[in-house]
Amino acid sequence: MAERPSRRTALTLGLVGVGTVGAGLAGLKIAGAPPFSEPVASTSPSAADATGGGAAWAEPPVLASEDGFLELDLTAAPTQVEVAGGTAIMLAYNGSVPGPTLHLSPGDTLRVRLTNALDEPTNLHTHGLQVSPLADGDNPFISIEPRQSFDYVIVIDPDHPHGVFWYHPHHHGTVADQVFGGLYGAIVIDRDDWSQRAPRVAVVSDVTLVDGGVATVSAAERRQGRLGEAVLVNGLLAPDLATAPGATERLLLINACASRYLDLDPGGATVRVRGIDGGTFDSPRDGSRLLLAPGNRADLEIDMVDAPVTLTARAHGIGSMGMGMMSAGVEPDDALLLTLVPDARADTPVPVPPASFRPRDLREADVDARRTLSFTMAMGGGGMRFLIDGEEFDATRIDQQADVGTVEEWTLRNRTMMDHPFHLHVWPMQLMEADGIDLRDVVDVPAGEDVVVRIGFDRVPGTTVYHCHVLDHEDLGMMGVIDVAPAVQTGAEVPEDSADVEG
Repeated sequence: MAERPSRRTALTLGLVGVGTVGAGLAGLKIAGAPPFSEPVASTSPSAADATGGGAAWAEPPVLASEDGFLELDLTAAPTQVEVAGGTAIMLAYNGSVPGPTLHLSPGDTLRVRLTNALDEPTNLHTHGLQVSPLADGDNPFISIEPRQSFDYVIVIDPDHPHGVFWYHPHHHGTVADQVFGGLYGAIVIDRDDWSQRAPRVAVVSDVTLVDGGVATVSAAERRQGRLGEAVLVNGLLAPDLATAPGATERLLLINACASRYLDLDPGGATVRVRGIDGGTFDSPRDGSRLLLAPGNRADLEIDMVDAPVTLTARAHGIGSMGMGMMSAGVEPDDALLLTLVPDARADTPVPVPPASFRPRDLREADVDARRTLSFTMAMGGGGMRFLIDGEEFDATRIDQQADVGTVEEWTLRNRTMMDHPFHLHVWPMQLMEADGIDLRDVVDVPAGEDVVVRIGFDRVPGTTVYHCHVLDHEDLGMMGVIDVAPAVQTGAEVPEDSADVEG
């Protein structure tokens, strides 16, 4: 395997050896306090008399771009937040769980000053965006130390696909703790006018709260992939979403769970899937049952009727570690996510046609290279090792190399007894066995099976990562580095990295 280019070296410092349970999350417990404080009263007038029985629907604030720019300060800090009908100390962006929703258009520039008020390193990943991973872009190798800030500049191409994306930390060794602790938020890219009626954004997460704070997890739970005892939507337990009878509600749903799969069951309601991750289907597909792996998103249309419509995540196990090792922690169970409640006082949604962006069909493209990536697990070094192609993650090693403008076919081979959702940064993958064009940036690879995808290395060059999106498995080593070089014929040069972190 090729040596890592020197242009990345400065940004990899601080990665190796960082991986303990962060004190920014562990220790955030209030001695003697119950898991929650007193319940928070509902404030939604349209859902005050809803019959679903859950909390009133609420969403994080929306920050929208203006004149081609969205500039914001984002602070990651332990904060007492309203969650699950009470209050608890969690990790939060700008004081809320989830953090603010970022609404941008193709061609915009996103500028984020991220301030780290945790007591462990962090950074920011704009999950699913097809943007540069270099320098101050979507760069997973940046390490922002406690009490420091970093200025991200994310340039979105004018022809960037519409879709629902999200942001979360990606500092190796602390990702699962920080996401589980509450650091996540939605990104939506489209040209739609949200001033009259925005789509509903539903950020699904899970957490276990103990003594007024987030519970730590055991080594066995990390190996299995942690599951929180409470499944939340926008920080709420099973909220009621008031919807006009006979209307069609559009729901942008994000699986921000650290390890939990969402096997969505709409209880017989008519649901259409407009797109998955950053891809839009040629025509909406049946959504009577939809499996979203950790990190997946879905753009849904749900037809409202005269009775409440429930959206439930059915129990979905990912297998076991095998080798005589028992599963640990919370076992998967059904979880009611939300209830759409008919309410004549609710605003009627305005139908928005799917975006006109249509990617090329890579099934018809010439393939420049084929390769196989194998996911394995093995005992060694005092515990279970999570590997890709027999290697644990090493930030100083290039595992795969490709060129801008090429198309590759990858066989994702899972030789373990557990499912592994595979995430590739920057460049989406087209499922080869799907009907029509199905682009995803998280692809589920079931235990013992192979999944074939094709990847068009378009838009940008750069060095970034691919990994299992069961975030504990990523932190435990199931991640690799890919370097995509600029096309030779263009004469383009890759800019030098400049990760200026302010103290």
